[in-house]
Amino acid sequence: MTLSVSHTELDLKAELKITGSKSESNRLLILQALYPDIHIENLSNSDDTVVLKEALEKGDGTIDIHHAGTAMRFLTAYFASKEGCEVEITGSKRMKERPIRLLVDALQRMGADIRYSNEAGYPPLKIRGKKLNVDSIKLQANVSSQYVSALMLIAASLPNGLEIILDGQITSTPYILMTLEILQHAGIQGKFDEDRVSIEPVDQLPPSTIAVESDWSSASYFYSIAAISNSAEIRLSNYRETSRQGDSCLAEIYRHFGVDTSYVGDSIILKKNNIKRSRRIHEDLRNSPDIAQTIAVTCLALGMECELEGLHTLKIKETDRLQALKNEMEKFGAKVNITDDCLQLFPTNRLNEGVHVETYNDHRMAMAFAPLALKVPLFVEDADVVSKSYPDFWEDLRKLGFKTKESV
Repeated sequence: MTLSVSHTELDLKAELKITGSKSESNRLLILQALYPDIHIENLSNSDDTVVLKEALEKGDGTIDIHHAGTAMRFLTAYFASKEGCEVEITGSKRMKERPIRLLVDALQRMGADIRYSNEAGYPPLKIRGKKLNVDSIKLQANVSSQYVSALMLIAASLPNGLEIILDGQITSTPYILMTLEILQHAGIQGKFDEDRVSIEPVDQLPPSTIAVESDWSSASYFYSIAAISNSAEIRLSNYRETSRQGDSCLAEIYRHFGVDTSYVGDSIILKKNNIKRSRRIHEDLRNSPDIAQTIAVTCLALGMECELEGLHTLKIKETDRLQALKNEMEKFGAKVNITDDCLQLFPTNRLNEGVHVETYNDHRMAMAFAPLALKVPLFVEDADVVSKSYPDFWEDLRKLGFKTKESV
């Protein structure tokens, strides 16, 4: 579906409720499968979470997780440790191009029975679940924090728990801390100390109810909208000032764009202020790479030069996000330089109108570019890709006065 997106007003006001964080939801679903007395509230309605939930309910045979990278990593560890199960985990064409060797190698060293169906190092995977007895494992930590979290989530169910020794510079530390806090909230003892994560074993957990906070990555698009607007007051419900999500750094980063965040009850209120903003921004996003696209497009809309670093994980996401950003921002007239780790944007004074934004099967490309419609009308290709993390995205944009229409 191609969607035309436009907007005629720059004074915005709305109250919105964003679905629960898929990062928290997916971690809790794995824990709930291991410890059924956990009850989850405000579960994400994203495609990724639905796919993971269905895979856990199915439990054997061929499991297709489509584009859901988190599901691929978490389920690999889960099924490898589930005695007696036999599964083959497969996915989309892009999923079969996304590396998983580091996690598989670690699990195999722990005794797991995992084989590659096609190309070594990549899905699909054939897994025969068995008891894993190794209680200490070394894992390269500079590729994806999801490998670390996948092992952490099964660690307490192992006979002796697990110590994970992290080798190299750690990527996306807040997501490891999120996993640890969720484990602790559920009643599992663990700690993260410099280059080691230690999780204690536990056979059974007492009944508990855990509420999922709304998704900060999804909130990023409304920060961008507020920054680009003339004036804005946008209230987003179910957010905590002491969030466990790494992307909550948005509140601080978007102060540079003139957006203030206030916490009222269980909500955040985004307000545009009239401070003079910088003409250039520099951010290291090693711990929050999922908001890189949002920030880059905000800068493009505001005519701000930006340099974003710590982006090495973007090349193995739903698409090569660095190349995708360069391709699409240059359609609007900008100049963009990229390396394996960095993006530099030199914006244009006049944005091209009517650009067709390719989304590359990547939900964040669609949502990051949509706020640019406050400046120029545009088209978003494959617009329904947003369902991967935020199915209600276009409906919520319409509540803010955006005009959308299917185009042929």
